[in-house]
Amino acid sequence: MPLPRFSRLSAEQRRTILDVARRQFAAYGANTASYNKIIDAAGISKSTAYQYFDGRDDLLGAVLADLRDRIAGLLGDWSPAPSEHAFWQQLREGGAQLHRHLAGDPDDLALVDAAADRANPGALWLERMIANGKDLGIIRDDTEPNLLLASTAAVLQTVDRWAIDRLRTDPETSPAELEQGYRLLASLWSET
Repeated sequence: MPLPRFSRLSAEQRRTILDVARRQFAAYGANTASYNKIIDAAGISKSTAYQYFDGRDDLLGAVLADLRDRIAGLLGDWSPAPSEHAFWQQLREGGAQLHRHLAGDPDDLALVDAAADRANPGALWLERMIANGKDLGIIRDDTEPNLLLASTAAVLQTVDRWAIDRLRTDPETSPAELEQGYRLLASLWSET
């Protein structure tokens, strides 16, 4: 994570550095983008950059944390749905929002896998969604909670990666084409 001096910059300066770094990491790869080229593109000296970040991996971590935070902000908190229909609609709308965002932002699309690899994003969101699904009778309640949470997270991550790969190879992929991911979740959650 960034060094304390980075947080003392204005929000605009932090945003500029993170945006430049995000574009560079997206263009040249999360594991291969050059730290020197990134700080040069951001218009800061190497000595200044080391006052903000311990190095390339620290800057990458900041960029990926920012991406996760922006996606979490886009999705918002899980609001308890009052019905099965509303539950699935909310889940699909969240997926469609993420799909639209990634389809419209090639830099975030290029880095979303790396962001997911570095954290356990959305655990609280998943816990709330699962609790809501159990209350509505959508999600089985005969499975140990941590196993259900882990298996749901694994299926969602797999479906997300599959959907992201589809989006990368065919930018015209519609959210409706991704419906099989929801069917997979429904089969995981079903008691039959």
